[in-house]
Formats: sequence, C-alpha cells, structure tokens
Amino acid sequence: MNPFDLIKNFPIRYKLLFIYSSCFMVIMSLSSLIIYSIVKQNVEANIESELKNSTSAIHNTIKTAVSVSIKNRLRGVAEKNYEIIQHLYGLSEQGRISGREAMDTAADIILSQSIGTSGYICILDGQGSIVKHPKKSLEGLDISDHRFVQEMIAIKNGYIEYEWQNPGDDRPRPKALYLNYFKPWNWMITVSSYRKEFLKLVHIDDFKEGILNLKFGKTGYSYVMDTKGNVIIHPELTGVNVFSDKRFSGQFFRDMLEKKNGKLEYAWKNPGEVRYRDKLVFFNYIPEYEWIVASSSYLDEIRSPLYTIRQIIILVCMAALVIFIPVTVFLSDTITKPLHSLMTRFKQDIAGGFTNRGVEMESSDEVGQLTFYYNSFMDRLATYDRELLTEIKERRQVQAALTESEEKYRSVMESVPDPIVVYDMSGVVTYMNPAFTKVFGYTLEDSLGSKMDHFVPKAHWKETMEGISSILKGEIIPRLETKRKAKDGRLVDVTTRGSVYRDKNGNPLGSVIIHRDVSEVKRLEKAIMETGERERQAIGNDLHDDLCPHLIGIEGLVKVLKRKAGDQRPEAEDLSDRISDLIKEAISKTRRLARGLCPVYFNHGIEAALDDLVTNTRMIHQVDCRFEGEKGLVRDNHMVTLNLYHIAGEAVRNAIRHGNADVILISMGLKDGQFSFCIQDNGSGIDPAPGAKGMGLRIMNYRAKIIGGSLIVSSDKKKGTRVKLTLPEGALTDSEA
Repeated sequence: MNPFDLIKNFPIRYKLLFIYSSCFMVIMSLSSLIIYSIVKQNVEANIESELKNSTSAIHNTIKTAVSVSIKNRLRGVAEKNYEIIQHLYGLSEQGRISGREAMDTAADIILSQSIGTSGYICILDGQGSIVKHPKKSLEGLDISDHRFVQEMIAIKNGYIEYEWQNPGDDRPRPKALYLNYFKPWNWMITVSSYRKEFLKLVHIDDFKEGILNLKFGKTGYSYVMDTKGNVIIHPELTGVNVFSDKRFSGQFFRDMLEKKNGKLEYAWKNPGEVRYRDKLVFFNYIPEYEWIVASSSYLDEIRSPLYTIRQIIILVCMAALVIFIPVTVFLSDTITKPLHSLMTRFKQDIAGGFTNRGVEMESSDEVGQLTFYYNSFMDRLATYDRELLTEIKERRQVQAALTESEEKYRSVMESVPDPIVVYDMSGVVTYMNPAFTKVFGYTLEDSLGSKMDHFVPKAHWKETMEGISSILKGEIIPRLETKRKAKDGRLVDVTTRGSVYRDKNGNPLGSVIIHRDVSEVKRLEKAIMETGERERQAIGNDLHDDLCPHLIGIEGLVKVLKRKAGDQRPEAEDLSDRISDLIKEAISKTRRLARGLCPVYFNHGIEAALDDLVTNTRMIHQVDCRFEGEKGLVRDNHMVTLNLYHIAGEAVRNAIRHGNADVILISMGLKDGQFSFCIQDNGSGIDPAPGAKGMGLRIMNYRAKIIGGSLIVSSDKKKGTRVKLTLPEGALTDSEA
C-alpha cells in the first residue's frame, strides 16, 4: 500500500506539516547518523591505533629487554672468565706456575661451567679452530668457514647471534654468544646459549613496570602470557594459568593462541568486578620466547564519548521539532485560508450556475494570481457552457447517423462469405467477420486487440511483409496466392486482397484484408494433375510394354522375309533392310517417348530420373549437364518426384532454347528443415517476370504450388539463369503433398 494514500485526503495544512516534518526528521536523522558514524569511526580508529601501537611497542620493548638481559648475562660470564684467565696468566708470568699448567687450569675452570641447561663456554684460537670444548671430539676442528666465526675473528670482543648445528642435531638452532679475546694465549673465550633457553636468562622485572604503567581509558591495560596459558605480566593475574583456573573459560586465550597476531572482542570480568563487559584486545606473538603481548580496553569506555554525542543529537532534534511545528502551522494557514475562501465562492458559483461575477483579489502573490485565473476561468467557462450545449446537440445527431452507417457496413461484412479481418496501422486486430472464424477458427473475442503473427506460416513471411509495406505506403495489395495457418494448425490455401481505409482527412487508419479459401480449388487442381500423370504413365506403359514388343516382332518378321525373298529377288532384300531400319527408328522413338512420359516409373526414383535427364541432354544437345545432390531425400511421394522432374526438364529446355547455355547444374539438398532444388545455367538469361511471354515459367510455378513449394527465378546476362524451388522437409515424405 502506498503510504501517501493515507494522507491524500488530509487538509493541506496537515499535509504540509506531515511532509515538512517527515523531511526534517529524515534530514536530521541522516545528518545525525553520518556525524555519529564519522565520530564513531574516528574514536574507534584512534583507540585501535593506540592499542595496536602500544602492543607493537611492548613487543619491541620485550624483545629489546630480553636481548639486553641475555647480552648482559653472557657478557658477565665472559668477563668473569676473562679475569680468571688473566689471573692465571699473571701467576705463570711470576713463575709460580708453568704456562701449560695455567692454560690447563683455565680450561678446566671454563669447561666446568654451564649456561642454563645446554649453554656452555668454549675456547677458539684467533684463526677459528676449536681449542677447548665440552665435547672433546670437536677440539682441533677448524670452523673458520662459518660466517659467525669469521665475524668473531673480525671483532675479537662483542655480542653475536647466529645459528649452529651440533653433530647429532636434526637442524641448526638459534644461538647467541659473547666473546672476549685473550691475546697472550690467542684465545677467544665464547659464552653461548641456545635461544630456547633465553627466558631462563631474562629478568622480567627489568621491563615489568613499564608494561603495567600503560593505561587505556579508565581501566584498560597491557599484559603478557605464554602459549601454555601462564600469565607472566598482568595488573592482577600474574602467575595464574587461565587454562587451569576455574574462574576463567580460557576460550578467548585459545583463540589468541590460534591466531597468534591480530585483534579480538570478548567478554571479560576481572576478579572483584560485578559483571562481564565487552573488551577489545590487540595482540602480537613473540615466537622465540613463545610469549603473547596484548593491549586491551573495555568497549564501553572507548565509546563513552559516543553516548554523550547521541544524547546531544536527540535533544537538538527534539528542540528543533518543537520550534518547527508552530512555524509550519503558521505558514500553512497563510496558504489555506485564502484557498478556503476561494473554494466557498466556487461552490456558490456551481450551485447558482455559471455567471460573470468575479472574486475580489486581496493580494498579488500566488493565491492572488490564482484568484485572477479563477475569474478568467469562470468567465470563459460560462461561454464554453453555451457552446458545449450546442455542440452536444450536433454531435448526437452525427453519432446517430454514424451508428446507423456502422450497422449497415457491419451487416454487409458479416454477410460476406469470404473471411475478412481489419487491422489498425500497428497490425492489431480491430474486427473479423464470422466467415473468418468459420474458415480459420479464430474468434473476434480471442484476437481483438492482439496481433496475428501466428496466422502467417514462416515460409510466407517474406511475401506478407512486402504486402504490409505496400499497405503502409497506402497501396492496394493485388490478388496473391498464399497459405495461412488455422487455429488447429491446418495450412489453408487462400488468395488475399487488401487495401487501406482512411479518415476524413485522407490519413491511413488501418487495413482491410480479404481472404478467399481456395483449398477445394487446389485439391481439384491437384487431382487433375494426378489424373494427367496417371494417364501419362498409362500411355508410357502401353508404349513400352505393348507397342515396343509389337514393333520388335515386326522387325523379326522382316528379317525372316528378307532371308526367304533374298534368293528369288535381290531388290526385295534392299527393301527389307529399309523396312527394318524404319522399324528400329520407330522402336527408339517409342522408347524415348515412353521415358519422357514416365521416367520415374522406369528409373525408380528422382535421382535415377534426373540422371536419365542429364544423360539424354548431353547426348542430344551436346551440353555439359550435371546432377549433384544428397541421395534419398524424396521418399514415398510420387507427386513431388514427378513435379520435380518436370520442373527440372522445363528449366533445362529453357536454358538450351532461350538462354543458349552450354553448362547446366542440377542440385538438391536439405538444410534447417527446408528442401532446396536448384537448376543453374551459364546462358544469356531469360525474363523471369510473372507476365513474361511463354508458358514454361508459368507451368513451373504452377507445379511448385501444387506440391506446396515456392519457386524463385533469377536471371542475369553475365551469370545466367537460376531456378530455385524450396519445400518444407515434411512435404518430401507426405504422400498427400
């Protein structure tokens, strides 16, 4: 239902109030929504950016702090051992112990130490060979080809991170070392540890306070936990395992461990809090320590400025609406009151009849102009009222005469036995008489107001479109033989005539098409043709089966007579030879006449008949005549076969007699449900016009229509003549075609 239908009967003041108020509310709502959305996006983007940056900063801080802590730890161990070596070297210099004893003692002290679980201290010489190592098998091994060893040789003192694969390890493992170089012995003291044990060397207190001091909103904070659920740094939960503690579901932390990096929203309640609140967290994963650092803040704290903005927007809208409604009512009164006065006067004029009395104009605004137009309108309306009464009287008289005329012409058209249909200029049916319904089955009720495209078979659309084009030009359609499709699907043979009917100014209004059912005439013509063909076959059979054997018998008797009379009278032998030659010539002519009268009967099919036609043409007229075509297209349809043969024969004779052709090609084929039969020559051409002299073209066209085909003859002095017959595929096997 259209919502405006509810207010269309309201007074104008209420319509204006409703429309203006609705527009105002829509504009304010959209404006408020846009402002709120922009502010919300900015607030959330700022806090998300702050959380994300803080998380990244904590991530970098922890990595830096851990690296510094490890470096300091390894450095302290390295420097301590350097002092021990330096002390033992001093004793050897004083002569209190030998140099070898000092070196062995230093090596024993160094190798007895461990760094974490698998970290250790080893000694390399200045060229990169292992001097002392916890694994004796590695001592003496030259590892100077490793990049980190080359870096050690280059710097002599300092911190290095690298990867190392001990014998028996599956792959290299990340490692860090600190080295001091003792020049007198050419020793590089290296203190190293695998990265997976770095956490054991880290002092969390070095950076714990810095992380806990970060705040977001009122209660937002940062924290650190490992992948096993242990909380490492947290304002309240340090040391708690969130997976085993029953106070927490742990699902949120499992989602964090699965994603490793990113952001999540979740419900959280710290110990001591009354209810769960939605929270936003950004987190990063430190793979080398298997830690997750996170920064979080409660969504209600993030969005608290939005709640204030929303309340302000609501108050502003309400205040504006309170001011807007009285202003709208006042403005609508300035419009509606003069209109009410004008409507009252209009009712009085209608009730009292049209007069020339006017309404006084009180202003020059739109309402005043409307008053002016009202006065002019009422003045002209009184004049039109008088003229209209006179015109109505005249029109009634004309309408009565027109109705009488229409009834007369309708009775004439309905009594006509031929089908009649009337179209407008767009091809829509406006009338059809009862004879049309009787012949074709279409009723006026079914067809009125619609087009009759289905009434014309596809094969006859071209000629129909030419007729329509002639009608649109205002020409009369001459008598035309064609087919139309009845409602039950039957094809009806008809002749059509048509003309345009016009209005009183000579402009075309539509067309009147008259059809005449010639199906019975066609049937009789077909029967006559079939009777003629049967008589031709009978005569041909008699000539071939009766006269030819009779003549052959006479020829034999003449030979016997020659043999008997030859001994008595020599001139009788010559006379017998002449009689025998004449009889042979008669036999040959009789056979050719029989083949001409009934070629298909003798040759079993159209292909054989056409082959015989081609052979005779070559032999008798000495021209290049050929036949090309698909085999077996025409089956079980003697009428189609006979007429195709006679059309081909007539076209060949015309090509030789009138076109002087020396090359003739007969072809036939089937494509897209249409059978085509074509005779093409290279002669000088003939006149293909329907009214041209000679019966050949007329007979060919007649034979084509008898079998339901369409014949097109085209001729050119340079390209010769082309005779083409088209048939629906169904006509080839339909014995009734």
